[in-house]
Amino acid sequence: MSKARLIITAVVVEGRSPSEVARTCGVARSWVYTLVARYRTDGEAAFEPRSRRPRTRPDATPASTVDLIVELRRRLTAQGLDAGADTIGWHLQHHHQVTVSRATIYRILKRHGLIEAAPAKKPKASYIRFAAEQPNETWQADVTHHRLANGADAEILSWLDDHSRYALSVTAHQPVTGAIVVDAFTQACDTHGTPASTLTDNGLVFTTRFAHGGRTSRNGLENELARRGIRQKNSRPNHPTTCGKVERFQQTMKRWLRTQPAADTITTLQAQLDAFVDLYNHHRPHRSLHQRSTPAVAYTTRPKATPTPQTSNPEFRVRHDRIREGRVTLRHNGHLHRIGLGRTLNGTRIIMLINGLDIRVIHHTTGEIIRTLTLDPNRRYHGTGRPPGGPKGPRKPPRPEP
Repeated sequence: MSKARLIITAVVVEGRSPSEVARTCGVARSWVYTLVARYRTDGEAAFEPRSRRPRTRPDATPASTVDLIVELRRRLTAQGLDAGADTIGWHLQHHHQVTVSRATIYRILKRHGLIEAAPAKKPKASYIRFAAEQPNETWQADVTHHRLANGADAEILSWLDDHSRYALSVTAHQPVTGAIVVDAFTQACDTHGTPASTLTDNGLVFTTRFAHGGRTSRNGLENELARRGIRQKNSRPNHPTTCGKVERFQQTMKRWLRTQPAADTITTLQAQLDAFVDLYNHHRPHRSLHQRSTPAVAYTTRPKATPTPQTSNPEFRVRHDRIREGRVTLRHNGHLHRIGLGRTLNGTRIIMLINGLDIRVIHHTTGEIIRTLTLDPNRRYHGTGRPPGGPKGPRKPPRPEP
């Protein structure tokens, strides 16, 4: 039995005085009179407790602000962009000069049924976060696939600054090759400066250190980084979280692309990527950055890092091979070069000592130096220098005079 029912029953049914009931129940006499008056007006409803909610809320969020929050949520979601409470708060502050707390925005979204229940996730405290201290300290890169409207496959190459999450270069290709990676990297360096280091996975367009048991040559990007004195870092196999920033960028990019008309050509796709990069760098807050700033602000706030001066880092290799068709092959900078040694040595086992572009070919059994040369990266075939055709056989004796 509720206390209100007890007080009302004691006065109305038992006929006890309000003063006596107030002393017995330990309440104010005015409260007893209030309950009895409610009973005579509302009947049985007086037994139930009433809401203590205030009749007015002078500090309540204005209805216009509530409508704006709901509209921002729906607009950002339709564009495939982040639409959480933090992002909405940033747009309110920077575009509408309205300041609303994150908790208030969350409650408004929940009240309007715009919050989707998410399954339990790994606690944020369990993640080990790391980020470069300066812009250009580390650039991350990755390649992701995208299907065009006509069913053709395309690939998107992304270069991202680790410190600011600034998208340095995002280009579409069919497909991404080692030469394209080098071109995109050099163009980004020409525009934004040279980074101190790079971080990628172990795709063959980025590194060949795991190809053929690590016995192959450097690819184009590895040689370009060594030439510029840039430190190359690669993630461990099957550990994509090491390159998590560029992976997360690609997730955001793909979600935005799904809200756009499907591109049927690489040119159309590149135009969409250019629009997204401008939106991502300059008009969208990033939750991982200080004060939810844009990547462009974070990229230009601090001084940029530069490569540390390093001593020459030539490539040393030892190669075992067999001469076939009078030559051996050697891969440099991702291109296959043929080195002529002569058909008379077909089948001979040799050892190649490679020091950058300087090459010595040694007979495997006798140790005799068969040939030394300096590789020309612009030539694909390095002949022996002897006239073509080989030996013609013994010269015929002169015909005797009659």
